[in-house]
Amino acid sequence: MRETKRAVLVLEDGTTFEGRSFGYEASTAGEVVFNTAMTGYPESLTDPSYEGQILVTTYPILGNYGVPPRRTKDQVSEYMEGDRIHCKAIVAQDYSFHHSHWQAERSLADWLKDEKIPGIYGIDTRALTKHLREKGSMLGKIIVEGCEEPETYDPNKENLVAKVSCKEVEEHGHGDKTVVLVDCGVKHNIIRCLTRRGVKVIRVPWDYDFNTINYDGLFISNGPGDPDFAQATVDNIRKAIEKGKPICGICMGNQLLSKAAGAKTYKLKYGHRSHNQPVMQVGTTRCFVTSQNHGFAVDQTTLPSDWEPLFVNMNDGTNEGIRHKTKPFFSAQFHPEASSGPKDTEFLFDDFIKLL
Repeated sequence: MRETKRAVLVLEDGTTFEGRSFGYEASTAGEVVFNTAMTGYPESLTDPSYEGQILVTTYPILGNYGVPPRRTKDQVSEYMEGDRIHCKAIVAQDYSFHHSHWQAERSLADWLKDEKIPGIYGIDTRALTKHLREKGSMLGKIIVEGCEEPETYDPNKENLVAKVSCKEVEEHGHGDKTVVLVDCGVKHNIIRCLTRRGVKVIRVPWDYDFNTINYDGLFISNGPGDPDFAQATVDNIRKAIEKGKPICGICMGNQLLSKAAGAKTYKLKYGHRSHNQPVMQVGTTRCFVTSQNHGFAVDQTTLPSDWEPLFVNMNDGTNEGIRHKTKPFFSAQFHPEASSGPKDTEFLFDDFIKLL
């Protein structure tokens, strides 16, 4: 047993979970959410959708295979989903101080220390997850022994999209068709999935007026936080709808496309935070296993008459995607790129490319 400092996770309702520190030794605060993936902590930690959140992993051990090298290809990370760790901290039941994997460059603890991200282990994360599911979305703090207690922090009260979006226009891949990718906090595997299908991708910041670009299709990415902060994106999407060119959205992109169409969004009590959410395609009996991470949803009862639901969550009946009845516009609330996670719905990228 290595010598580690005592650390405590304190939820806003007063519930506490005591553990030990294994990452950067500092206290922090954020929204406490969970992830049910069995593997893929490098992908989850670097997913911009976790910006401002304390990530709880239900799988009982972290760190056993270390961390792969940070390599890029065409400006896109090979093994990560973003350019840095986005969550505020990570919570595990157990941490392996010995890692083994042929691609491992360093340990998870060393990576967390390099990027100044706290980690805490020795907590019953399944009991914690059950508590979060019963009580709803909750803020929390991690207080490390000898460190000052942080102020309460609610990430949903600030524009997280602006915080994680790219700052300049970038180009990725090559092809006869051009896709504008609105970066609201894009996972790198969305870029990989598009360029692998032979299109040129122009990645633009969240508030960039992409309607000045000559493109064949528009893709709206995932992202963190409240979609109401991305009104500039909604205004630009509304202009794009008038052009009639193909549009696809993922996660936050589903919410922003819905708002541009005239629908409303709302904050979920629990949020969908797992890699095994059952989603059915409306009008069929096809049900898919999906990966999800969002705290807001579309109120599909507010969709205009020329739009309709495309997918529905089989656990709680919430909206999981929309489509226009006559024009080439559709979106999904879940992650068809899902890295890490199930890839049952990656065919949606093929559907989008066919529309071009």
